[in-house]
Amino acid sequence: MGTTYHVRFVSANPEHSASDIQATIDRVLERVNAQMSTYDPDSELSKFNQLRSSEPVVISRGLELVVARALEIAEDTGGVLDVTVGPLVNMWGFGPDARPEHSPSEAEIARIRAKTGYHHLAVENHQLIKQEPELYVDLSTIAKGYGVDRVAEVLEQLGINNYLVEIGGEMRLKGRKPGNEPWRIAIEKPVSSDRAIQRVLEPGDNAVATSGDYRNFYIEDGRRYSHVIDPRTGYPINHHLVSATVFAKDCMTADGYSTALLVMGTEEALAFAEAHDIPALLIAREGDEFKEYTSTAFKPYMQ
Repeated sequence: MGTTYHVRFVSANPEHSASDIQATIDRVLERVNAQMSTYDPDSELSKFNQLRSSEPVVISRGLELVVARALEIAEDTGGVLDVTVGPLVNMWGFGPDARPEHSPSEAEIARIRAKTGYHHLAVENHQLIKQEPELYVDLSTIAKGYGVDRVAEVLEQLGINNYLVEIGGEMRLKGRKPGNEPWRIAIEKPVSSDRAIQRVLEPGDNAVATSGDYRNFYIEDGRRYSHVIDPRTGYPINHHLVSATVFAKDCMTADGYSTALLVMGTEEALAFAEAHDIPALLIAREGDEFKEYTSTAFKPYMQ
Protein backbone atom coordinates (compact mmCIF):
# COMPACT_ATOMS: atom_id res chain seq x y z
CA MET A 1 0.00 0.00 0.00
CA GLY A 2 3.02 2.27 -0.12
CA THR A 3 2.92 3.00 3.61
CA THR A 4 3.77 1.57 7.03
CA TYR A 5 1.76 -0.34 9.60
CA HIS A 6 1.95 -0.65 13.38
CA VAL A 7 0.24 -3.19 15.61
CA ARG A 8 0.21 -3.16 19.40
CA PHE A 9 -1.52 -5.88 21.39
CA VAL A 10 -1.84 -7.22 24.90
CA SER A 11 -1.96 -10.97 25.52
CA ALA A 12 -1.10 -13.33 28.34
CA ASN A 13 -0.91 -16.29 25.94
CA PRO A 14 2.77 -17.36 25.57
CA GLU A 15 1.97 -18.77 22.11
CA HIS A 16 1.33 -15.24 20.84
CA SER A 17 4.85 -14.34 19.76
CA ALA A 18 5.21 -11.00 18.01
CA SER A 19 7.23 -12.54 15.17
CA ASP A 20 4.62 -15.20 14.40
CA ILE A 21 1.81 -12.66 14.46
CA GLN A 22 3.78 -10.31 12.24
CA ALA A 23 4.29 -13.08 9.68
CA THR A 24 0.55 -13.76 9.68
CA ILE A 25 -0.25 -10.05 9.30
CA ASP A 26 2.24 -9.71 6.43
CA ARG A 27 0.50 -12.54 4.57
CA VAL A 28 -2.89 -10.88 5.07
CA LEU A 29 -1.68 -7.48 3.82
CA GLU A 30 0.15 -9.02 0.87
CA ARG A 31 -3.16 -10.61 -0.10
CA VAL A 32 -4.99 -7.26 0.14
CA ASN A 33 -2.26 -5.64 -1.94
CA ALA A 34 -2.51 -8.38 -4.57
CA GLN A 35 -6.23 -7.74 -4.80
CA MET A 36 -6.45 -3.93 -4.73
CA SER A 37 -3.15 -2.22 -5.55
CA THR A 38 -3.08 0.15 -8.51
CA TYR A 39 0.73 0.25 -8.32
CA ASP A 40 1.05 -3.49 -9.03
CA PRO A 41 0.18 -4.10 -12.70
CA ASP A 42 -0.54 -7.74 -11.89
CA SER A 43 -2.99 -7.08 -9.06
CA GLU A 44 -6.59 -8.16 -9.45
CA LEU A 45 -7.80 -4.56 -9.66
CA SER A 46 -5.07 -3.52 -12.13
CA LYS A 47 -6.01 -6.34 -14.47
CA PHE A 48 -9.66 -5.23 -14.28
CA ASN A 49 -8.61 -1.65 -15.08
CA GLN A 50 -6.58 -2.84 -18.05
CA LEU A 51 -9.61 -4.46 -19.65
CA ARG A 52 -11.41 -2.47 -22.34
CA SER A 53 -14.59 -4.48 -22.07
CA SER A 54 -17.94 -4.43 -20.30
CA GLU A 55 -17.93 -8.20 -19.80
CA PRO A 56 -18.42 -9.29 -16.15
CA VAL A 57 -15.25 -10.40 -14.33
CA VAL A 58 -15.30 -12.87 -11.45
CA ILE A 59 -13.52 -11.31 -8.47
CA SER A 60 -12.28 -12.33 -5.04
CA ARG A 61 -14.45 -11.98 -1.96
CA GLY A 62 -12.21 -9.23 -0.58
CA LEU A 63 -12.36 -7.08 -3.70
CA GLU A 64 -16.10 -7.64 -3.95
CA LEU A 65 -16.62 -6.51 -0.35
CA VAL A 66 -14.59 -3.30 -0.75
CA VAL A 67 -16.10 -2.25 -4.09
CA ALA A 68 -19.62 -2.96 -2.81
CA ARG A 69 -19.04 -0.81 0.29
CA ALA A 70 -17.51 1.97 -1.82
CA LEU A 71 -20.61 1.97 -4.04
CA GLU A 72 -22.89 2.05 -0.98
CA ILE A 73 -21.09 5.11 0.38
CA ALA A 74 -21.16 6.68 -3.10
CA GLU A 75 -24.95 6.30 -3.19
CA ASP A 76 -25.26 7.53 0.39
CA THR A 77 -23.22 10.68 -0.30
CA GLY A 78 -24.69 11.47 -3.70
CA GLY A 79 -21.46 10.55 -5.49
CA VAL A 80 -19.13 12.61 -3.28
CA LEU A 81 -17.07 9.46 -2.69
CA ASP A 82 -16.29 8.10 -6.14
CA VAL A 83 -13.60 5.44 -6.66
CA THR A 84 -13.49 6.12 -10.42
CA VAL A 85 -12.02 9.66 -10.28
CA GLY A 86 -8.42 8.45 -10.68
CA PRO A 87 -8.08 9.86 -14.22
CA LEU A 88 -9.08 13.30 -12.90
CA VAL A 89 -6.54 13.02 -10.08
CA ASN A 90 -3.89 12.16 -12.69
CA MET A 91 -4.96 15.05 -14.94
CA TRP A 92 -4.44 17.53 -12.11
CA GLY A 93 -0.93 16.19 -11.50
CA PHE A 94 -1.43 14.08 -8.36
CA GLY A 95 -1.00 10.66 -9.93
CA PRO A 96 1.97 8.91 -11.51
CA ASP A 97 2.06 11.43 -14.38
CA ALA A 98 4.05 14.66 -14.13
CA ARG A 99 2.33 17.83 -12.99
CA PRO A 100 0.78 19.64 -15.96
CA GLU A 101 2.36 22.87 -17.14
CA HIS A 102 -1.06 24.53 -16.98
CA SER A 103 -4.34 23.72 -15.31
CA PRO A 104 -6.61 21.60 -17.52
CA SER A 105 -9.31 23.40 -19.49
CA GLU A 106 -13.04 22.94 -18.94
CA ALA A 107 -13.18 20.94 -22.17
CA GLU A 108 -10.38 18.61 -21.01
CA ILE A 109 -12.08 18.09 -17.65
CA ALA A 110 -15.42 17.37 -19.34
CA ARG A 111 -13.76 14.84 -21.64
CA ILE A 112 -12.23 12.92 -18.72
CA ARG A 113 -15.36 13.20 -16.57
CA ALA A 114 -17.33 11.46 -19.32
CA LYS A 115 -15.21 8.37 -18.64
CA THR A 116 -15.67 8.47 -14.86
CA GLY A 117 -18.60 7.96 -12.50
CA TYR A 118 -19.41 5.28 -9.93
CA HIS A 119 -22.74 4.64 -11.68
CA HIS A 120 -20.74 2.96 -14.48
CA LEU A 121 -19.52 0.31 -11.99
CA ALA A 122 -21.52 -2.60 -10.56
CA VAL A 123 -21.04 -5.74 -8.48
CA GLU A 124 -23.38 -8.62 -9.31
CA ASN A 125 -23.17 -12.34 -8.52
CA HIS A 126 -19.54 -12.07 -7.33
CA GLN A 127 -18.64 -10.31 -10.59
CA LEU A 128 -17.37 -6.80 -11.30
CA ILE A 129 -18.78 -4.96 -14.31
CA LYS A 130 -17.85 -1.62 -15.88
CA GLN A 131 -20.37 -0.18 -18.29
CA GLU A 132 -17.79 2.36 -19.52
CA PRO A 133 -14.94 0.28 -21.04
CA GLU A 134 -12.27 2.88 -20.12
CA LEU A 135 -13.38 3.16 -16.49
CA TYR A 136 -10.50 3.14 -14.00
CA VAL A 137 -11.08 2.13 -10.39
CA ASP A 138 -8.83 3.31 -7.54
CA LEU A 139 -9.72 2.07 -4.05
CA SER A 140 -7.12 4.13 -2.16
CA THR A 141 -9.88 6.01 -0.31
CA ILE A 142 -11.16 2.83 1.31
CA ALA A 143 -8.71 -0.08 0.87
CA LYS A 144 -6.39 0.93 3.73
CA GLY A 145 -9.37 0.84 6.06
CA TYR A 146 -10.23 -2.63 4.81
CA GLY A 147 -6.65 -3.71 5.47
CA VAL A 148 -6.92 -2.46 9.05
CA ASP A 149 -10.14 -4.44 9.50
CA ARG A 150 -8.56 -7.63 8.14
CA VAL A 151 -5.63 -7.33 10.57
CA ALA A 152 -8.04 -6.73 13.46
CA GLU A 153 -10.02 -9.82 12.44
CA VAL A 154 -6.86 -11.92 12.45
CA LEU A 155 -5.97 -10.75 15.96
CA GLU A 156 -9.45 -11.59 17.23
CA GLN A 157 -9.30 -15.02 15.59
CA LEU A 158 -6.14 -15.58 17.66
CA GLY A 159 -8.06 -14.65 20.81
CA ILE A 160 -6.43 -11.20 21.12
CA ASN A 161 -9.02 -8.65 22.21
CA ASN A 162 -6.80 -5.78 23.34
CA TYR A 163 -5.13 -4.16 20.35
CA LEU A 164 -4.36 -1.07 18.28
CA VAL A 165 -3.94 -1.55 14.53
CA GLU A 166 -2.72 1.32 12.35
CA ILE A 167 -2.01 1.43 8.61
CA GLY A 168 -0.96 4.76 7.11
CA GLY A 169 -2.78 6.69 9.84
CA GLU A 170 -6.05 4.73 9.75
CA MET A 171 -6.72 2.80 12.96
CA ARG A 172 -8.89 0.31 14.75
CA LEU A 173 -8.77 -0.12 18.52
CA LYS A 174 -10.26 -2.53 21.01
CA GLY A 175 -9.96 -3.21 24.73
CA ARG A 176 -7.21 -1.63 26.84
CA LYS A 177 -3.48 -1.13 26.67
CA PRO A 178 -0.99 -2.42 29.32
CA GLY A 179 -1.82 -1.27 32.82
CA ASN A 180 -5.54 -1.45 31.96
CA GLU A 181 -5.34 2.07 30.55
CA PRO A 182 -7.50 3.18 27.63
CA TRP A 183 -5.91 3.50 24.21
CA ARG A 184 -5.31 7.16 23.34
CA ILE A 185 -4.63 8.62 19.91
CA ALA A 186 -3.54 12.03 18.62
CA ILE A 187 -5.28 13.94 15.84
CA GLU A 188 -2.65 15.82 13.86
CA LYS A 189 -2.76 19.59 13.50
CA PRO A 190 -3.45 20.22 9.80
CA VAL A 191 -0.26 22.10 8.92
CA SER A 192 2.20 21.19 6.17
CA SER A 193 5.33 22.65 7.77
CA ASP A 194 5.73 20.28 10.72
CA ARG A 195 3.96 17.62 12.77
CA ALA A 196 2.03 18.81 15.80
CA ILE A 197 -0.91 17.54 17.85
CA GLN A 198 -4.32 19.15 17.50
CA ARG A 199 -6.14 16.99 20.04
CA VAL A 200 -5.76 13.71 21.99
CA LEU A 201 -8.78 11.39 22.09
CA GLU A 202 -9.91 8.07 23.57
CA PRO A 203 -11.88 6.33 20.80
CA GLY A 204 -12.88 3.24 22.80
CA ASP A 205 -13.70 0.18 20.68
CA ASN A 206 -13.83 1.99 17.36
CA ALA A 207 -12.08 2.54 14.08
CA VAL A 208 -10.65 5.98 13.27
CA ALA A 209 -9.83 7.55 9.91
CA THR A 210 -8.66 11.06 9.08
CA SER A 211 -8.57 12.67 5.64
CA GLY A 212 -6.75 15.93 5.01
CA ASP A 213 -5.59 18.13 2.16
CA TYR A 214 -2.72 19.87 3.96
CA ARG A 215 0.22 17.75 2.77
CA ASN A 216 -0.36 17.05 -0.92
CA PHE A 217 -1.00 20.23 -2.90
CA TYR A 218 0.67 22.78 -5.18
CA ILE A 219 0.26 26.50 -5.85
CA GLU A 220 -0.05 27.92 -9.35
CA ASP A 221 -0.63 31.60 -10.18
CA GLY A 222 -1.46 32.26 -6.53
CA ARG A 223 -4.12 29.54 -6.35
CA ARG A 224 -3.81 26.45 -4.19
CA TYR A 225 -4.65 23.10 -5.82
CA SER A 226 -5.45 20.17 -3.51
CA HIS A 227 -5.01 16.50 -4.41
CA VAL A 228 -8.61 15.92 -3.27
CA ILE A 229 -10.90 16.09 -6.32
CA ASP A 230 -14.63 16.79 -6.07
CA PRO A 231 -16.26 14.25 -8.42
CA ARG A 232 -19.24 16.58 -8.83
CA THR A 233 -17.13 19.24 -10.55
CA GLY A 234 -13.91 17.55 -11.66
CA TYR A 235 -11.92 20.27 -9.85
CA PRO A 236 -9.79 20.11 -6.68
CA ILE A 237 -11.71 21.09 -3.56
CA ASN A 238 -11.57 24.81 -2.81
CA HIS A 239 -12.95 25.48 0.65
CA HIS A 240 -11.75 25.96 4.23
CA LEU A 241 -12.18 22.40 5.55
CA VAL A 242 -8.70 20.88 5.83
CA SER A 243 -9.22 17.78 7.98
CA ALA A 244 -12.06 15.34 8.65
CA THR A 245 -11.88 12.58 11.27
CA VAL A 246 -14.56 9.89 11.51
CA PHE A 247 -15.16 7.17 14.09
CA ALA A 248 -16.98 3.98 13.07
CA LYS A 249 -17.19 0.33 14.08
CA ASP A 250 -15.12 -0.72 11.06
CA CYS A 251 -12.22 1.15 9.48
CA MET A 252 -13.38 0.68 5.89
CA THR A 253 -16.47 2.73 6.68
CA ALA A 254 -14.52 5.37 8.63
CA ASP A 255 -12.01 5.64 5.76
CA GLY A 256 -14.67 6.16 3.10
CA TYR A 257 -16.74 8.68 5.03
CA SER A 258 -13.75 10.75 6.17
CA THR A 259 -12.83 11.30 2.51
CA ALA A 260 -16.42 12.14 1.58
CA LEU A 261 -16.78 14.68 4.39
CA LEU A 262 -13.52 16.37 3.40
CA VAL A 263 -14.79 16.78 -0.16
CA MET A 264 -18.08 18.27 1.03
CA GLY A 265 -16.70 21.22 2.98
CA THR A 266 -17.53 22.27 6.52
CA GLU A 267 -21.23 23.13 6.39
CA GLU A 268 -22.29 20.30 4.11
CA ALA A 269 -20.11 17.78 5.98
CA LEU A 270 -21.46 18.77 9.39
CA ALA A 271 -25.06 18.59 8.15
CA PHE A 272 -24.42 15.18 6.58
CA ALA A 273 -22.76 13.83 9.74
CA GLU A 274 -25.70 15.02 11.85
CA ALA A 275 -28.27 13.52 9.50
CA HIS A 276 -26.48 10.15 9.43
CA ASP A 277 -25.41 10.06 13.11
CA ILE A 278 -21.72 9.93 12.18
CA PRO A 279 -19.15 10.80 14.87
CA ALA A 280 -17.08 13.43 13.04
CA LEU A 281 -14.44 16.00 13.99
CA LEU A 282 -13.90 18.67 11.34
CA ILE A 283 -11.05 21.18 11.33
CA ALA A 284 -11.37 24.28 9.16
CA ARG A 285 -8.80 26.95 8.37
CA GLU A 286 -10.28 30.33 9.24
CA GLY A 287 -7.79 33.12 8.67
CA ASP A 288 -4.59 32.22 10.48
CA GLU A 289 -6.33 29.86 12.91
CA PHE A 290 -7.95 26.44 12.91
CA LYS A 291 -11.48 25.97 14.20
CA GLU A 292 -13.01 22.65 15.26
CA TYR A 293 -16.54 21.53 14.44
CA THR A 294 -17.99 18.35 15.90
CA SER A 295 -21.14 16.37 15.17
CA THR A 296 -23.43 15.48 18.07
CA ALA A 297 -22.32 11.83 17.84
CA PHE A 298 -18.68 12.89 18.33
CA LYS A 299 -19.19 15.02 21.43
CA PRO A 300 -18.93 12.10 23.94
CA TYR A 301 -15.34 11.57 22.78
CA MET A 302 -14.39 15.17 23.55
CA GLN A 303 -14.50 14.68 27.33
